Amino acid sequence: MNEIFTRVSTRKFENRPVEPEKITQLIKAAMQAPSAGNQQPWEFFVVTDKDKIKALADTNPFAGCAEGAPVVIVPCYKTDRARFPDFCEIDLSIATENLWLEAASLGLGAVWIGTAPMKERMEKVEAVLGNPDGLHAFALVPVGYPAEFKEQQDRFDESRIHYL
Repeated sequence: MNEIFTRVSTRKFENRPVEPEKITQLIKAAMQAPSAGNQQPWEFFVVTDKDKIKALADTNPFAGCAEGAPVVIVPCYKTDRARFPDFCEIDLSIATENLWLEAASLGLGAVWIGTAPMKERMEKVEAVLGNPDGLHAFALVPVGYPAEFKEQQDRFDESRIHYL
C-alpha cells in the first residue's frame, strides 16, 4: 500500500468540492476498520456548510486550516452501546487512519486534527454539531483537493527496532 509511504498532512486545499461518491468511499474505508469486540462505535458527520466549518475551525488552536477545506469529516463515537468503552478511542484511531489513507488513494488531501481526549475541545465540537445525544467528538478531518504537494519524510529508524 503505497499511500502509507506517500500520505502527508494537507492543510491547504483547492477551492473545489469533493464529489459525494468520494466522500462515501472515505466513510466506507473508515467503517471497514477493525474494532474491539467488533463494537464499531463510530458515527461520522460530513460537514460542508461553510459557517459550520468555520465554527469547527474555531474549536481548536490547531484547526484553522479546516476553514479552507470544502468538507470536514468529524468521526464520533458512542460508549453507551460499546462492549469495551475504554477502547472506543483506539477504534476511532484505526477508522480515522483508514479514512486518511483512502483520501490519499483518491487523490485527496486530509489532515487529522486531534480533538479527543481533550474534553474542552470535544465539547466545543459537539456544540457545533448540535450536541448529538451520547456522541463524543473524536477528531476533525478536513478533506479536499490539495493546493500544495509535499514529500513525506522517511521516518524509518532501525535503532528503534529491538530483536529478542
